[in-house]
Amino acid sequence: MTSTGTSTGIRLHAPAPGWSLTADVVVVGSGVAGLTAALRCDAAGLRTVVVTKARLDDGSTRWAQGGIAAALGEGDTPEQHLDDTLVAGAGLCDEDAVRILVTEGPDAVRRLIETGAHFDESEEGGLELTREGGHHRRRIAHAGGDATGAEISRALVEAVRARGLRTVENALVLDLLTDTDGRTAGVTLHVMGEGQHDGVGAVHAPAVVLATGGMGQVFSATTNPSVSTGDGVALALRAGAEVSDLEFVQFHPTVLFLGADAEGQQPLVSEAVRGEGAHLVDAGGVRFMTGQHELAELAPRDIVAKGIMRRMQEQDAEHMYLDARHFGAHMWEHRFPTILAACRAHGIDPVHEPIPVAPAAHYASGGVRTDSRGRTTVPGLYACGEVACTGVHGANRLASNSLLEGLVYAERIAADIVGGHEENSLHARVPAPVAHPERPERPERPAHPLLAPEARFAIQRIMTDGAGVLRSAASLETAAERIQQLHTEARDALDVHGKTAEPGVDTWEATNLLCVARVLVSAARLREETRGCHWREDKGERDDTNWRRHIVVRLNPDRTLAVHTTDTPDFPPTQQSRPQEQ
Repeated sequence: MTSTGTSTGIRLHAPAPGWSLTADVVVVGSGVAGLTAALRCDAAGLRTVVVTKARLDDGSTRWAQGGIAAALGEGDTPEQHLDDTLVAGAGLCDEDAVRILVTEGPDAVRRLIETGAHFDESEEGGLELTREGGHHRRRIAHAGGDATGAEISRALVEAVRARGLRTVENALVLDLLTDTDGRTAGVTLHVMGEGQHDGVGAVHAPAVVLATGGMGQVFSATTNPSVSTGDGVALALRAGAEVSDLEFVQFHPTVLFLGADAEGQQPLVSEAVRGEGAHLVDAGGVRFMTGQHELAELAPRDIVAKGIMRRMQEQDAEHMYLDARHFGAHMWEHRFPTILAACRAHGIDPVHEPIPVAPAAHYASGGVRTDSRGRTTVPGLYACGEVACTGVHGANRLASNSLLEGLVYAERIAADIVGGHEENSLHARVPAPVAHPERPERPERPAHPLLAPEARFAIQRIMTDGAGVLRSAASLETAAERIQQLHTEARDALDVHGKTAEPGVDTWEATNLLCVARVLVSAARLREETRGCHWREDKGERDDTNWRRHIVVRLNPDRTLAVHTTDTPDFPPTQQSRPQEQ
């Protein structure tokens, strides 16, 4: 079953665009996925505009500590990388999508190095590789010890600036524009005071690449930056695109515990620390992951997170500990300087004491459904990186596959846009004028009601309480009722009284968070099993007979959700997919 690609007609309440730019492709987001796609499109001669919510280097990529996984080491193979990815994905990976990732990944990393990224090298001069959870081999390339994302971001931003790409910074994307045939025609966006334009504007382009990152801010405590409010997924839903697997939110097992009431972005303690030999222990110093999995502390993340939560429940504790005192000062200072500094900034010295850790929301394995070329179910709209659901991650992302996925699938998107396949070459259509979209403020196009800014915190508390690491039918029902109440109050205020919150960044972000929260909770309620990082305490077993399939959601024009499941673990083709790819 596939969607028709028809827009819902729903848009955020916003002023009409007061300025516009024209391009061949607009890339929304400036992490590894967005900038890679933009650089490849620009190199092919396409007029490319990059829109990003903060500064070019402020996305999630810069916060990635561990590294980028690829079969680059002696004796390692793409097949072994594939096997580890499939195991971590708990039966829901699309094997063809994973095979693309692992076979194209090594060369993609080499091209990233050619772009200017500098990875740590061994004394022999080759890449210094480490292990992380779920990997049976050392295949994680890292930079600056634990600053891989920052180095990748630096290299790509420098390359973008060197090429003189058109960029619009400090801009929140609002909605997709379409032409009279329902094809993508650009985006509307709001520049937040420091950009090169003021207020709401538009970028007209026949191809839009969503690379907006995740939605970690839907929970109270997350490793995600404050900009990760699900804007890309919400935009895609309003545009009529399908999203999938939103119930699979990965909670990173080892996030620095700052207190039970801590909110917002929390410091990550990379899995690479465990990869180098750190142990998880309880307050008594007892290791509790040994015997639970053959890889102990290096089991896939969902297993480690569950192990920590169970131990916390058994001992009525708020956190566990990560003990790496045996590393010594030299190793901490040279291999993990970023983590060391973060711990010390909060009064903890990991050289001399264990680190208090607890799981926190980290990564969305689901997102906007795409095919192997990054095409969504809306013609001309692409998605890559954390905002996308390619089928690579299944029910639980394998550590350090995220940067690689962004890299590989961004290159595939660029190839499709510039005409990598002649039978569906968008490049050949670039000179054709883009039909001017209908004005978004027209009354026959229903607006999406806006929430007051303080609703953001209410959503985060609801989601943390009811749809966090440990879920149940009761907790999800309560979350659904409270989320629906927020939605209904905002809808009725608009439909009955014609009132909505004042348009602005805070209200648009809160509205986007509510949109993705509704989908996440709906999918989590429907999936009555425990699989990967979706942990139902009332349905503790994996059910391959009924649930080895994906949950796909669309937004209806009346703002209700249309939910269906796929027939197999493999995604059906998007309506843009060609017969030979089905």
